Amino acid sequence: MYEDLIQPVVLCGGSGTRLWPISRESLPKQFVPIIDGKSLLQVTLERVASLQPALCIANHSHGFFVQEAMSFSKVRGQLLLEPAGRNTAAAMACAAILSEPNALLLFLPSDHYIPDTLEFLSTVRIGVTTALDGYIVTFGITPSFPSTAYGYIQQGAALKANTTFKVGRFVEKPDSETAQSLILSGDYLWNAGIFLCTAATLKSALALHAPDVLASCETAIQNATRDGDIISPNGDAFLSCRSESIDYAVMEHFDQVAVIPFSGQWSDVGSWNAVAELTAADYNGNRIQGQALLLETTNIYIHASSRPVVAIGVSNLLVIDTPDALLISAKSHAEKVKLAVEQLNAMGCPQGRHHRRVVRPWGWFDSIEIGDRFQVKRIGVKPGASLSLQMHYHRAEHWIVVKGTAEITNGDSLALLTENESAYIPLGAKHRVRNPGKTMLEIIEVQSGSYLGEDDIVRFSDVYGRAQPHH
Repeated sequence: MYEDLIQPVVLCGGSGTRLWPISRESLPKQFVPIIDGKSLLQVTLERVASLQPALCIANHSHGFFVQEAMSFSKVRGQLLLEPAGRNTAAAMACAAILSEPNALLLFLPSDHYIPDTLEFLSTVRIGVTTALDGYIVTFGITPSFPSTAYGYIQQGAALKANTTFKVGRFVEKPDSETAQSLILSGDYLWNAGIFLCTAATLKSALALHAPDVLASCETAIQNATRDGDIISPNGDAFLSCRSESIDYAVMEHFDQVAVIPFSGQWSDVGSWNAVAELTAADYNGNRIQGQALLLETTNIYIHASSRPVVAIGVSNLLVIDTPDALLISAKSHAEKVKLAVEQLNAMGCPQGRHHRRVVRPWGWFDSIEIGDRFQVKRIGVKPGASLSLQMHYHRAEHWIVVKGTAEITNGDSLALLTENESAYIPLGAKHRVRNPGKTMLEIIEVQSGSYLGEDDIVRFSDVYGRAQPHH
């Protein structure tokens, strides 16, 4: 009966660098299809589809990924686009400010895997009356091993017999010895970062313990711009907010925090070892996603997305192969992937942040080959979608249609091209490609010229709001 009171708030921030090279800054793990062809965000939205409308909070550059996931999961609601990440305290503050005071907000990270939806929702329902009594209710995961990757929550005195407990204390990610002692004590749970509370309770807690965060977010929301269901907080006000997690800012100080244990299967899919666990092992402990051949190997996980990977006579390894980057790690060092990404970024290596295949609102492009004065791309355009009307100062382009039908604007002419037909776009010509058909359009683009950077684009009109003013 409480279903109508609960509003899911899905937190879609985070860069997911521990799952590099599949997850990168431009396409973090929550948007990557790793669960039976679905993204973690999509399965999160499907889990709470009975509680809609939802509010999703994401970085402005990831807005169309969220819209797509909401469409696929048939979840309606609003989308709050942050100009930059400011951690969970600011995101949750904005949600509380946008909501009615008595609204029950269920805050969910977008990158968790919880396959038992019914058990999860029944656990959430247990917390409703406690949340309505002015508590912030957290959901702790019954630990299965002494993890050093998670924070812990101590169960204190019972508020409701055998189901709901006052939080004794929060423990940050411990070392292995401390993790062992926490598990042995029997009254500690993993902190999943899932919360249920009224908007009024959260605002009161923020006013007490993080008034500066609340003030910045109130100004940002009061001066937000709105476009239908999309809300963009005022940039200056939001960026003035300090970046801090809700745990540090509020939870560790607020005296009305409760915890409810959840004993179902849960993973934050926070490392390649966690991803490996989602695939069944063979009799040698090997797990394979994609094309792989294993000879005399044990306890190997291979993710091979685009070509065969062969492993011979090795053990306890993670092998993650993508078209433009390869990760090989001992399973015991999976948590160090984040450090490797930091070093790649410090070296200026583009693969640290960006995929070769780049997703756009209209489709995608894949940079197949880059050489001196030329670049070859494969471009996919969704049915009915269109690239911007644009021109280039430094390059000409050749387009060859390999699948579907393309409507090509080339200077003053408009042409319809089908498979195996091509067009030449001279340097300086205004041009656009549109997919007028019902199926995906794919073209091969060959660029040639003195400069081939993505910033050599002058846009004249663009349905995605990227056109520059011209004088």
